Amino acid sequence: MNKKQKVTPKAARSLKQKESAKRRATVKQRVAERSKARQHYKDTVFRMIFNDRENLLSLYNAVNGTAYTEVDNLEITTQENAIYMNYKNDVSFVFGFELMLYEHQSTVNPNMPLRDLTYVTTILQGLTSEDDLYGQKLVRVPSPRFVVFYNGTDPQPVKQVLRLSDAFLKKQEQPELELLVTVYNINWGYNKELMKACRILEEYAQYVDQVRRFAGTMSFEEAVEKAVDYCIRNDILADFLTKNRAEAIAVSIFEYDEEKHMRSEREEGIRQGIEQGIEQGKEQGIEQGIELKLFLLVCKKLAKGNTEAEIAEVLEEPEDVIHTLCERAAVYSPDFDEKKIREDWV
Repeated sequence: MNKKQKVTPKAARSLKQKESAKRRATVKQRVAERSKARQHYKDTVFRMIFNDRENLLSLYNAVNGTAYTEVDNLEITTQENAIYMNYKNDVSFVFGFELMLYEHQSTVNPNMPLRDLTYVTTILQGLTSEDDLYGQKLVRVPSPRFVVFYNGTDPQPVKQVLRLSDAFLKKQEQPELELLVTVYNINWGYNKELMKACRILEEYAQYVDQVRRFAGTMSFEEAVEKAVDYCIRNDILADFLTKNRAEAIAVSIFEYDEEKHMRSEREEGIRQGIEQGIEQGKEQGIEQGIELKLFLLVCKKLAKGNTEAEIAEVLEEPEDVIHTLCERAAVYSPDFDEKKIREDWV
């Protein structure tokens, strides 16, 4: 009869590492699958609404306190294929002498200044593709402005400004490269003046609020259907939802699934990080224990008057290792108090 093979600590750690690597591979596969699905539903409800020029101009007026009416002067430059970390900027456009980049977010993202830096670089490259950037004439470009419209469930202020310089490893009093992103909380009940100035934005906030209210008592798919019916009856995005009912429902469900998936991925990443940290801590603890044991043995040999060469031979350790330990042990000579050594080691 075969005896059950004993698993050594080293083998157990190796097995855990393999299991962790397998989980990470599974996560990467799920991310790839979600990316493929994302290609099918390229829009969000926010993008669908504000890719309309009249709606976009209304939003611009609300943000800037203006009253422009001529939509022909508005040129949409949204990147349809440029993707950064599986996200694309929601709406970008040139109006007057400004380049506006509008982004909708349902999750908190402090990295928007860095993301917008990549977006605006790509857009400006397109706008200046026929200009001579190496010539003596100054190439003029529209002034960029960056805005995020947030409507996630995590509490956020009514308005805040994110700075690219906050991400710099070395803080500078006057950063030579800076990018500011203004974040508006557009959940229902927030930024009432902004909502009042842009009726379509207010109706969008009401639609999202209704979806969440219904979702508290039924499945999300049913909640979206109910919210769409409710909004059409109450003249909330009525024209838009009537015309785009099927797509709006599908996109809303996908947005929810994607947000839930992203939250799950973050939780999985945190769990893996904690697990790896614990495992690394165990390994470091074992290594430190082995080092301490060797150091104590060296100290005992030194207390007996053994030379470095003798200690290296007896302990079967390289002489350079023993030499380093002997130098470190010199501060404890001649008593080599083990209690003091252990306290210092911790």
